[in-house]
Amino acid sequence: MPVSLPNESPEYRTARNRLLSAEAELRAKVEEVASLRRGLPNGGAVPQDYALRSDRGAPAPLSSLFGSHDTLAIYSLMYGPDAQAPCPMCSAFLDGLNGQVPHISQKIAFAVVAQNTCEKLAELKATMGWSDLPLYSALGTDYQRDYLAEAEDGSQLPILNVFQRDQDGISHFWSSELFFEPSDWHPRHVDAAWPLWNILDFTPRGRGDFFPSLR
Repeated sequence: MPVSLPNESPEYRTARNRLLSAEAELRAKVEEVASLRRGLPNGGAVPQDYALRSDRGAPAPLSSLFGSHDTLAIYSLMYGPDAQAPCPMCSAFLDGLNGQVPHISQKIAFAVVAQNTCEKLAELKATMGWSDLPLYSALGTDYQRDYLAEAEDGSQLPILNVFQRDQDGISHFWSSELFFEPSDWHPRHVDAAWPLWNILDFTPRGRGDFFPSLR
């Protein structure tokens, strides 16, 4: 269907149609990449049932986080034991996901882990208003180090991992390894799940050098 908007110039429509063609190509490419992702074979078996704990201190082994689902996504929040505050970028990402968790949870299990105490995570959850985000402490486990969320020097990294469970046990499926690929501005490894950047990309000035603040 031909599209036109009030008072637009022929030059605008020509440029917009050129962009529209590029957007359609990008949409097809996104689905092509998603199809390749869905076609991944099973990754490595999870080496141990990591002894995570809920923000209330209750034992929560990784296997329990699946609930009734066969797929589990875990985002690693950059909030180490010596940090005074969580990473603002991670926090902005999780702000956007908080309201989506009830919908996501109808299809898969979702969790957030951090290398910090249960008490500090409970406090953070209340402060940030993350009413629907399930937060877990990975402190004392090798989870963050094993799954790319902790550097050798102890620095915390913002990685999203996906696991799957079947009759053979729990295995890794996918990780946002794009984080480690060279980038001019930001790794953009989880941008597909991040409304902030996608909305700004629709605007005349784009993202620019904007970074979200913690609050």
